Amino acid sequence: MEFKGTVHKYGRDVDTDVIIPARYLNTSDPAELAKHCMEDIDTAFVDKVAPGDIMVAEENFGCGSSREHAPIAIKASGIDVVIAKSFARIFYRNSINTGLAIMECPEAVDAINDGDEVQVDTETGVIADLTTGQTFTAQPFPPFIAEIIQEGGLVNRWKKKLGTA
Repeated sequence: MEFKGTVHKYGRDVDTDVIIPARYLNTSDPAELAKHCMEDIDTAFVDKVAPGDIMVAEENFGCGSSREHAPIAIKASGIDVVIAKSFARIFYRNSINTGLAIMECPEAVDAINDGDEVQVDTETGVIADLTTGQTFTAQPFPPFIAEIIQEGGLVNRWKKKLGTA
């Protein structure tokens, strides 16, 4: 899968309470969650993100509580892929389960700036900063994870495999 979009860059230790504040956890509607994604650290996020955009962050992205609402809110906001130096393990798994592509690549995070245009190929792991011309390599997704993301999450993948989708 290939993704291409504008980068929205954040720092380290962005926790799930910041990604989607607890006051909005009374809904599981992706569109409603998207309206409040990142609002506590970036009030303009929902107004500036466009479908296909890319989020870049430092270490420990998605730390904090294990709420699935966080990757759902990010994905529903229009972000196609998150690139970080590292992810909290539960957030990593929740992202895959909900169909949000995530990649670890410290070198890319160090070099990519907010507002850069970036292209990501999850099959090869190549991350290209189209603004600067630099390229980086992350670990590509194994086929089964690529399939989960391509199908929009684990539940959708199984529905399709079982013929109930």
